[in-house]
This record gives sequence, structure tokens and C-alpha cells, in this order.
Amino acid sequence: MSIAPWSFSKAKAFEQCPKQFYHEKILQEYPFVETEAIRYGNAFHTAAEEYIRDGTPLPKMFDYAQAMLDSLSAKKGAKLCEEKLGVTENLLPCSFYDKEVWYRGIADLLIINEEDGLAWVIDYKTGKSAKYADKGQLELMALLVFAHYPKITHVRAGLLFVVSNDLVKDSYADSDAGMLWTKWTNIYSIMQMAEKRNVWNARPSGLCKRHCPVTVCVHNGSN
Repeated sequence: MSIAPWSFSKAKAFEQCPKQFYHEKILQEYPFVETEAIRYGNAFHTAAEEYIRDGTPLPKMFDYAQAMLDSLSAKKGAKLCEEKLGVTENLLPCSFYDKEVWYRGIADLLIINEEDGLAWVIDYKTGKSAKYADKGQLELMALLVFAHYPKITHVRAGLLFVVSNDLVKDSYADSDAGMLWTKWTNIYSIMQMAEKRNVWNARPSGLCKRHCPVTVCVHNGSN
């Protein structure tokens, strides 16, 4: 049983409901289900990567996103698609699959401009609304960039909602790193305590009735 290596998605799943997190992420009792929305998102990610990296024309169904992708492609710097980064528990850079990896994340698009000390981190979102966007993953990706690219002093980051043409953005300086790591290591510590005690309390919400697969939970709608 282990919560490391952890990720933003793991942290959010734990915050939503530790019990569901335990059954899905630790015990892995429930297989991954690829929905139509996930298939669409995967297709867009592939098309965007091939368009920016190789200049492959976008499929007709994604024409609406071309202007946004062109603006990103025009930015100064090396374009890295689906860039996998990790850090050890001592916050030292390592590969995504390193045996010592503690936290890891994937940037849909990472633009590195070492000459100007600037990086862009973009995560594509195919949801229809940016209303409930969570910028936490941008914070963590910025931290990974600072760890791996010491010449980068500023990161501009964005959640690009391609359907609604919204960009939820934020910016980070390397001087923010200590404060941000403190925030996220505190969150990890709560997860770690649950693991050590093997106590995974349910956190009931409106999602329990129809959307939770953990039928052994008393709050599940099937009960």
C-alpha cells in the first residue's frame, strides 16, 4: 500500500473522499472506464501535440482550436508536448519513472525559453465550462519546471478550455516555490497520515448517490 508517487489528481481524489480514494487508487478495485468525453479529450490532446510538434493539420472537428494553438506555437522557446517530469521527496529533479520519484506530473504543452528565464505551462481542458477550474495543478507543474530548469525564473501557466475558448491563467516566480511546496507537502502529509493509520473516512457529498462505484460504503446510493 502506498500513496507515492502522488500527483495532483491523486490529491484531489483524496480531498473529495478518502474512502473512495482508498478503493480506487490504493486497492485499485475498480477498472478505468473510458467514457466518450475521455476519448474526445484524448483525441484532442493527440491532435494538438501533432499540430504543434510536427505541423500536422488539425482534424476538421478541432478547427475551432486552431487560433489558440497557433498563438501558443508562435511563442518563443522550445515546445515540449506531453512532457513528463518528477521530483524526489527531497524535491530534486528526477525522471517520471525514476524509482525515487515522489511527485510527478505531465504538461500537455511546456514552452521553455531559457534565454528570457520564462516558461509557459498549458493544460488542455475539453470540458464545456471553466467555471470550477482548479489552478492547483498549475502550481504543481510550475514547481516541477523550477526544479528541472534552474534558468527559468518565471512560469506563466494556463488551463486552456478549448471548447469554450477560455484560458484560466496564473503566473509564478521561482521565489514562490518554498511557499507553494509547503502548501502541497501539508496536503500530502494528511494523505500520508491516513495511509499510516489505515483510516480512510468517507466524505459524503451529492456525488455518492449516482456516481460512486464503492458499493460497500454506507453512503453509496445503491444502499
